[in-house]
Amino acid sequence: MSISSIYFLDLKGKVVLISRNYRGEVHSHAIDKFLPLVLENEDEGNLSPIIVSNGVTFMYIKHNNVYMVASTKKNANVALVFVFLHKLQTLLLEYFKELEEESIRDNFIVVYELLDELVDFGYPQVTEGKVLKEYITQETHKLEIAPKLPMAVTNAVSWRNENIKYRKNEVFLDVIESVNILVNSNGNVVQSEIVGSVKMKVHLTGMPELRLGLNDKVLFENTGRTRSKAVDLEDVKFHQCVRLSRFENDRTISFIPPDGEFELMSYRLSTQIKPLVWIEAVIERHSHSRVEYMIKARSQFKRRSTANNVIIRVPVPPDADSPKFKANVGAVRYAPEKNEILWSIKSFPGGKEFLMRAHFGLPSIEGEEADRRPPIRVEFEIPYFTTSGIQVRYLKIVEKGGYQALPWVRYITKNGDYQVRTS
Repeated sequence: MSISSIYFLDLKGKVVLISRNYRGEVHSHAIDKFLPLVLENEDEGNLSPIIVSNGVTFMYIKHNNVYMVASTKKNANVALVFVFLHKLQTLLLEYFKELEEESIRDNFIVVYELLDELVDFGYPQVTEGKVLKEYITQETHKLEIAPKLPMAVTNAVSWRNENIKYRKNEVFLDVIESVNILVNSNGNVVQSEIVGSVKMKVHLTGMPELRLGLNDKVLFENTGRTRSKAVDLEDVKFHQCVRLSRFENDRTISFIPPDGEFELMSYRLSTQIKPLVWIEAVIERHSHSRVEYMIKARSQFKRRSTANNVIIRVPVPPDADSPKFKANVGAVRYAPEKNEILWSIKSFPGGKEFLMRAHFGLPSIEGEEADRRPPIRVEFEIPYFTTSGIQVRYLKIVEKGGYQALPWVRYITKNGDYQVRTS
């Protein structure tokens, strides 16, 4: 990957004080053509984040009122450029909390220093915020540079320093799964997938090596444990700290972790899922006068589990008025600014069924077309539960100091894009 220049632009396409030319290949005036080309593409319905003009390729992301643009004349790896841009975005948010035109103007010295440290002659170098903050600090828009670079900058393990010490050594590991599902008006699941991530919070002294074991289907098949319950993970992505060669050889997830919070890995499973919260909706529209809703919610997971903070969002016509509700559990309110009913159930145990009825007046002469009715959306969170059945078999901590450390593992399943169509 080779980046020629980085630009920060406002919404008018004007350079926001800051640009950095790393290779001298792209003329400084080339960026003037960027925003007109973006607007032209948007008018034509083309929303591609890649713009090509006169042999220069512009790749950009937008955050609030700022365009972050990378340019190149090389045959660069576009995917890696976008990974870098998103990493730069995350880093600036870590420094300034808000990423917008004003924060860049107020902290332009820090931004310049970061751009110089992040990229060398177009090639990304150190991108870990925890390491950069040790020698590029920001206080009231003033820059302080430590006289000595931390070892992590020149070390093979660039994401961790060697002199970390904790009085109490602990590791927290969260397995979080989001369920994306689409149910049609006939009650059939037409789309479903599980998107998972393993997030860690590490408070460990020194340079420990961690080994994580999961009930991975490939590993179990390789070791002859075909009867054991295993999960076939797809699209697995790891943090840079994971030794990929070790994983490819024997499926062992071995790594020296960054200090603090980070995402160790993400994965996806394209599989047929039984809806965890089943919704049945009966909507009766009486000609030009009123509409009545009967919403039945049923939890389709084991009784020992409980869904917390369940919210069922039922869309209603924009001209509805005079709401009346009745539910055997939870609280119901009308959100006219969003044209929806919010049925909130704080605790929804497995194997339970609840009912809610709603009534609205309809003053309009012409009603909403039934086939244009938006879907019902469901939000929930189920602790100590995973839809895929993924399990942490072990988490070993090896450190030359030989100290004892406590690993804590937690499982959470929550909704992703969870929709139930009613028409």
